Amino acid sequence: MSGHSKWHNIQAKKSKTDAKRGKIFTKLGKELTVAAKTGGSNPEINTKLRDIIAKAKSANMPSDTISRVIKKAAGELDGVTYDEIVYEGYGPCGVAVIVNVLTDNKNRSAGNVRHLFDKSGGNLGASGCVSWMFEKKGQIMIARKEEMDEDEVMMQALDAGAEDFSASEEGFEIVTLPEDFAEVRESLEAAGYQFESAEITMIPNNTVEVDMDAAAKVERLIDNLEDDDDVQDVYHNADFPDEFEG
Repeated sequence: MSGHSKWHNIQAKKSKTDAKRGKIFTKLGKELTVAAKTGGSNPEINTKLRDIIAKAKSANMPSDTISRVIKKAAGELDGVTYDEIVYEGYGPCGVAVIVNVLTDNKNRSAGNVRHLFDKSGGNLGASGCVSWMFEKKGQIMIARKEEMDEDEVMMQALDAGAEDFSASEEGFEIVTLPEDFAEVRESLEAAGYQFESAEITMIPNNTVEVDMDAAAKVERLIDNLEDDDDVQDVYHNADFPDEFEG
């Protein structure tokens, strides 16, 4: 995926978070709850919880809200049980799409996701139909600032255990193995860097170039999926045109 598309995705997520902060926080709260219930409320031991805390912080979720959700989850032995489901399919122009869902009603979620794919002119596929095109990685995005030295940022990231580093006009992308994500993130955080995003994600091995018309259709599908209460994350391999603003 081109540097522009990566930063487009980050900025799009930020604007959506600002516009729908309550809904985004509710979804993050659900992820925190599930992680705390299944792996314990101590992030030092529960690495999945630690990663989701990082994701919540990069979305500007207040620390006291995060702590409150985790404490509540730790005290709730009963209540709603959520299933984690991954849907895969093709959106407009053959763009590969992966949808992560946390739901208490599988039939509702499957119907909603299928409807949105169909509505976009795409189609929902079988498990594994597009996931082979992606790799699960830790990804940290840092916006470029005047005082930053690119070589210094790169060396700090690589010394902390990063797998890859790339720079663009907008900033720096640091990629890690999933198991190294927390250590790299914490090292860079301790060095004073602020993150545009920091999460375990699915990075495409290859991308599909889309024109302006197709980009708008893909963006609409992503927006509609993310607007569904059961959908936690949406990944795709569309390469948006440089002039596309979304």
